Amino acid sequence: MKLQPVILSGGSGTRLWPLSREHHPKQLLALLGDDSLLQDTAKRLSGFAGRVPLAAEPIVVCNEEYRFITAEQMRAAGVATRQMLLEPVGRNTAPALTLAALAAGADGSDALLLVMPADHVIRDRAAFHLAIDTGIEGALAGGMVTFGIVPERAETGYGYIRIGAQASPGVHEVAAFVEKPDAATAAGYLASGEYLWNSGLFLVGARTWLEAIGHFHPEMLEACRAAFEGATRDADFVRIAREAFEACPSDSIDYAVMEKLAGTPSLGIAARVVPMSVGWSDVGAWDALWALADKDAAGNAARGDVVLEDTRNSLVIGTSCMVACLGVDDLVVVETPDAVLVARKDRTQDVKRIVSRLKAEDRPQAAAHRKIHRPWGYYDSIDGGDRFQVKRIVVNPGAALSLQMHHHRAEHWIVVCGTARVTRGEETFLLSENQSTYIPLGVTHRLENPGKLPLEMIEVQSGSYLGEDDIVRFQDSYGRG
Repeated sequence: MKLQPVILSGGSGTRLWPLSREHHPKQLLALLGDDSLLQDTAKRLSGFAGRVPLAAEPIVVCNEEYRFITAEQMRAAGVATRQMLLEPVGRNTAPALTLAALAAGADGSDALLLVMPADHVIRDRAAFHLAIDTGIEGALAGGMVTFGIVPERAETGYGYIRIGAQASPGVHEVAAFVEKPDAATAAGYLASGEYLWNSGLFLVGARTWLEAIGHFHPEMLEACRAAFEGATRDADFVRIAREAFEACPSDSIDYAVMEKLAGTPSLGIAARVVPMSVGWSDVGAWDALWALADKDAAGNAARGDVVLEDTRNSLVIGTSCMVACLGVDDLVVVETPDAVLVARKDRTQDVKRIVSRLKAEDRPQAAAHRKIHRPWGYYDSIDGGDRFQVKRIVVNPGAALSLQMHHHRAEHWIVVCGTARVTRGEETFLLSENQSTYIPLGVTHRLENPGKLPLEMIEVQSGSYLGEDDIVRFQDSYGRG
């Protein structure tokens, strides 16, 4: 038996807009240091020395849309994996865990699945390792273990777990799961000492989970099994079969199984909880990030080129230009190249309302940043207007864009630094700094970086339609159609 980390990386983090976007969610952001939340999660079990060995690679369940940047961040963190399961559509955490359990048992073995959301913060890694090791005995005995956070305040933004009798040292029965309370109820929970914050972390045997989900939601297990068996492998990615997975019901681990086990174990599976104090936060909104961040003497947390004058207890983030604040208190100010958020700190839970409005109005700022990551590098749309668009393109060493053509636009390419290998129709040639070329409408072309340094160039598009869907790919190294 081994401890198999399962990283769930499918959330959207709408309350951290405008840094978090649908196609670049909060787990991919470096909010509290140089590592993103995903990278911090991937490294969280480094040095673990518990009663069962740690699996060599984590299983990552993520959205197909941002698979390349997820894989690149895992590689950069030194925790690369060939077990990256791509969900074609979101179906919440219970189907995601079911896919992971099927993957873990594909060779006929069993494993203890440690389920970790990719967008949480845990500051005390040693205490976390100890809590995991405490919960292993219950999971080995066929139980389903969750981890409850000893509350620090009367928090209304979290669900709670009411603890029952002690089952073993450091482990309690789960008496009940409780929805997010109002302020008075939360204060009562805190005073009673009988409640923990629900962390969304779980430890369960793969076979135990499949037995439980098959009992409570057989249609979910059937759909996930069909989707997994119909999956195809593409490099390090496991592409889950779309049609079968779209038929899967959507539900969370809590609702689908844990709440049904609480207080009344079924199938011999008991719900257990390990209380822990590990410096945990789900970074659910900007006020939570302010609480975690280092602050100055006036209570301000700042990042980027920020100038503060007579400002107190505020969170100010600048990403592309200087941000100055004068004479303000308790504000959140977040600047990005294409959107700026200004909000009272006590209203940050409502940022999702802004995102909902942007989606309803089909505004691009809801889904993506101006800077778009691709498997070969990235591009930044730096200007645009009627029938033209200007992009800054950076291609990684050795990488290549697809062999493609466009029906509605022509392109001018100018090399800023590095060397470009250009395929245009039947000819192939090199361009170096300050050289340029022209790609006529309808001509097959490809851009490659044959060098050892990043290739940076400016692309000017002109034509009647400039959307990203005006691409016909003939050859692609990354499995894109």
